[in-house]
Order: sequence, then structure tokens, then C-alpha cells
Amino acid sequence: MTQTSPETSAETWRGIDLVRIGAGRYKATNARGGLVPMGNGGDDPDFTPVELLLAALAGCAGVTVDELTSRRAEPLSFHVTAEGHKVRDEGGSHLVGLKVTFDVDFPEGADGDRAREFLPRAIAQTHDRICTVSRTVALGEPVDYAVAEDHD
Repeated sequence: MTQTSPETSAETWRGIDLVRIGAGRYKATNARGGLVPMGNGGDDPDFTPVELLLAALAGCAGVTVDELTSRRAEPLSFHVTAEGHKVRDEGGSHLVGLKVTFDVDFPEGADGDRAREFLPRAIAQTHDRICTVSRTVALGEPVDYAVAEDHD
């Protein structure tokens, strides 16, 4: 199924730069100057690209759910895990069984009760329409690869 894309503009653009900083090690930089080291799963502690994808899934959903539920009560603890299995089959290498799990504790009382009651709805809204990362994965947006033009 072909998706029609909404209008794109400078306001909708997102991007990062990735630079090799050593054998099997890279640095991603965003437009605001933030840095994330990345590795290929060797002996360094850097996140692998797959781990960063899982972090993006948990992060996008976590930020959204936290924003929605903390309007009702500030959580006592907020923990999100993202997991899946890396497989290689006729579709190539990919992740299957992706799962994002929330473990959130709210205080006792009416505000905490409202937040606990709302938590499943916040997660559903995040999954169904709000989280850009998981929506992109679920919708299966194609990724184009290209070689940069000559730098003469």
C-alpha cells in the first residue's frame, strides 16, 4: 500500500550527521550539537545501531506517556524497556517481536489513581498515533540510500 506523504518543509525536517571516529566507532551529531557515540558491538560500551533503534522506540513512547500521565500525578518511578529479536531470513536482517514495556509507579491518592487509570490509554494513544518512531516502524516507510555528489 502506497502512503501519500504530507507536505514537507524546513519545519518538518529532521536529520543527524554520522562521522567515523575510529575502527568500528562512530559519532552521531544533531543540529543542536548533541552527540551520541555508536559502535558495531565490539568491546566498547557504545550503543549499536540496533540498540539505538530500541532506545528510540522506548524513548519516544516514554517521553509521550510520561507527558500525558504526569499531568495527573508525578510518577514515583518510571521505567521503560524495549526489546526484540534480531533475525536473518528471506527478508534479510531485521528485528521481530518488538515490545515496549512500561513499569510505572504513581503515588497513592486521587491523583495517582487518575494517572494509573489513564496509563493504558496513554500507552494506546502513543502506539496508535503519537509516537513518531514506532509509527514509522509500524507503517514501514521506505528508506532511500544514496552516494553523495562529488565535493569538487
